[in-house]
Amino acid sequence: MVHRLRVAEVIAETADAHSLVLTVPPALRDEFAYRPGQYLTVLVPQSGGTVARCYSLSSSPHTDTDLKITIKRVRDGQASNWICDHVRAGETLEFLPPAGEFTPGSLDDDLLLLAAGSGITPVMGIIKSVLAHGRGRLTLIYANRDEQSIIFGRELAALSGDRLTVTHWLDSEHGAPDAAVWQDLVAPAAGRAAYICGPEPFVAVARDALQRAGVPEGLVNVERFEVGQDESMEATLEVEIDGQTRRLPWPAGKRMLDVIIEAGLNPPFSCRQGHCGACTLRLLRGKVDLVDNEVLEQDDFDEGYTLACQAIARSDEVAVTYY
Repeated sequence: MVHRLRVAEVIAETADAHSLVLTVPPALRDEFAYRPGQYLTVLVPQSGGTVARCYSLSSSPHTDTDLKITIKRVRDGQASNWICDHVRAGETLEFLPPAGEFTPGSLDDDLLLLAAGSGITPVMGIIKSVLAHGRGRLTLIYANRDEQSIIFGRELAALSGDRLTVTHWLDSEHGAPDAAVWQDLVAPAAGRAAYICGPEPFVAVARDALQRAGVPEGLVNVERFEVGQDESMEATLEVEIDGQTRRLPWPAGKRMLDVIIEAGLNPPFSCRQGHCGACTLRLLRGKVDLVDNEVLEQDDFDEGYTLACQAIARSDEVAVTYY
């Protein structure tokens, strides 16, 4: 269910990253209870409706009374730029309750944390929670373009100590992350569960480095962040759901699930990240691409299944069914 939350404070973390501190009224405390590493879905006003975007919580349920999400501008990003340019303290925005599985099983476990850019946001919630409420030891390797791009730099410096080791990797000094080099960085913590968050190219390098260092795949947890607006085309979407067939305009840059929800329909969904399969439906005609997919196999695609939360249009007519 969608709820309005008040923005208590807007914090400029860097030149292109802002945090929104959100006040949750007492009546919604249980519904907005969360685990470190989870995210909120915000419905961002746009011409002709809203777009849904997921932003990770950089706050900790163990140290922070209010919720905090951190948003970094992305090139041509409708939602991120609107939030950074227009949202002010005292305003309200619409949110879905917390969701996501990028959370540690125990705050007492030793963890290896790999982040790039705004990928630090869910990792920050994990760090604060482990240090405040657990016994785990943490190793963080954090990649950024340059020193000015580091989000939470001062806070990380203050938290560093016996239980948190932070290594900064700056592209301006070392070039882009390289798996062969990062293998040596991750090797001392190779026996720990690893949490990776960042854009897809970084995730690929980090996973390669972990594999080279002998980290079992079962210990690797991933959260991908997009780096730009989806390169999709404008289309017409025909959807069969709840005993009716609707034809809907599908603007470029929107996911299929957002289009269906904004039309007032009630499709099934859960994680919105391509990880759970709750939004699976069948493609009848047309073409789509998936931005991310962690659940469907080639056999599923052969039978016509796709994920509404990750689908972008690749033909001017697309028809799907939930039956």
